[in-house]
Amino acid sequence: MKIRCWGARGSIPVSGREYVKYGGDTTCVEIRDAADEVIVVDAGSGIRRLGNKILGEKRTDISMIFTHSHWDHILGFPFFKPIYSKNNRMHLYGCKRHQGNIKMMLSRVMLPPYFPVPYELVQAELTYNSLCDTTRVHGIDVTPITLSHPNMGQGYKFEENGKSFVFLTDNELSFAHRGGRSFDEYVEFSRGADLLFHDAEYTAQEYERLTKGWGHSTYLDALELAIQAGVKRFGLFHLNQDRPDSGVDAMVADCRRILEERGVSMECFAASQEMEFDL
Repeated sequence: MKIRCWGARGSIPVSGREYVKYGGDTTCVEIRDAADEVIVVDAGSGIRRLGNKILGEKRTDISMIFTHSHWDHILGFPFFKPIYSKNNRMHLYGCKRHQGNIKMMLSRVMLPPYFPVPYELVQAELTYNSLCDTTRVHGIDVTPITLSHPNMGQGYKFEENGKSFVFLTDNELSFAHRGGRSFDEYVEFSRGADLLFHDAEYTAQEYERLTKGWGHSTYLDALELAIQAGVKRFGLFHLNQDRPDSGVDAMVADCRRILEERGVSMECFAASQEMEFDL
């Protein structure tokens, strides 16, 4: 299983010299199974570049999984060029009871007067598939878990050939939103993962001052989950739109300090939109 991050920023795309290292695109992750079939997770602004790559590879069969319907996770969908080719097939996955109707969610992104091309002009063959329980997508077993986030959503565990990748973006570990799970349940879901990406948007000071209940975790809560779950590699994800590279570096340095003090052998980093992993 190969994982490529195309966007790790939260809330809104950003640009500028202070965002060069980790990038400014919002959530999009590419996963490839052992047969090189493609699964796309979320359609944030990072999906534009991924779409160009897929066109260059002349792929015609693509699966796409959604975590939830907030703007930063779907705003790139109209700019994903493979949807405009009638030769392409798109298999779209989500869970209606936790995310709403996927077709309605995507079509609303392209409603006038907010976007000039209506959803009805998408030419690819679209199929809508339920992902409320463990489901085989290409060669990968995908298991969902509800997120602790306003308006709900799902995180996922991807497993193939004994390797696992857990993706928990937009997940508030210290606040119980409707449908969310307990801290211990997220720990068990992530247990022994080879790679974990978890929401790490805030510092403790930011969280207590203003953002508690907004649907995102502090990096220290995310680190504690990774430690208790015994994951092998932990990536800070959903990086705050106002946090420059230097601020993200400081978070990573603090995490590494804590890991060393506690004698925990775990690779820790912040996800950037250029990172690739081979599990």
